[in-house]
Amino acid sequence: MELQEIRDLAERAARELLALEGRGFRRAETLVVGCSSSEIVGGRIGHMSSPETGKAVAEGVLAACRAAGCEAAFQCCEHLNRALVVERATARRLGLEEVWVVPRPKAGGSLASAAWKLMEDPVCVEFIRADAGLDIGETLIGMHLRAVAVPVRLSVREIGSARVAAARTRPKLVGGERARYTEED
Repeated sequence: MELQEIRDLAERAARELLALEGRGFRRAETLVVGCSSSEIVGGRIGHMSSPETGKAVAEGVLAACRAAGCEAAFQCCEHLNRALVVERATARRLGLEEVWVVPRPKAGGSLASAAWKLMEDPVCVEFIRADAGLDIGETLIGMHLRAVAVPVRLSVREIGSARVAAARTRPKLVGGERARYTEED
């Protein structure tokens, strides 16, 4: 698969996910993305890292986020305990504590490394509670989503050889039998 096609599919998947509103979804302010470049190029996760592929995905996701007015968080691999690359302004706005590390393709992953280079003022943080999530290659991003994640089936089901999973979050439903979840009587 060509790098431009990878970039375009990543952007299309992110745009589609971020465009969802209604059904309890509000405009997404944060999108967490996990990606195995190894899986995209047909290898086993963590064994065939492709910096060029990571960059293509990061470029596509960042373009979609800019268009939607959403902030991106790129998940590092397990070697960095799944820390996240975000803009410093995002970390400050959300009150996220910075951790000291710079991701590399073999210690952080190709996506996080590329995002670090593409962002204006990147930092790493340990946690975020994102409104939406895009998981390319089964990297397990769930720990960085808000409590009630709803699976979303996108038209982009695969990028290269990697499966694509997506989720949006909604507020928890609270209350008993008298509770209402819309303003209508």
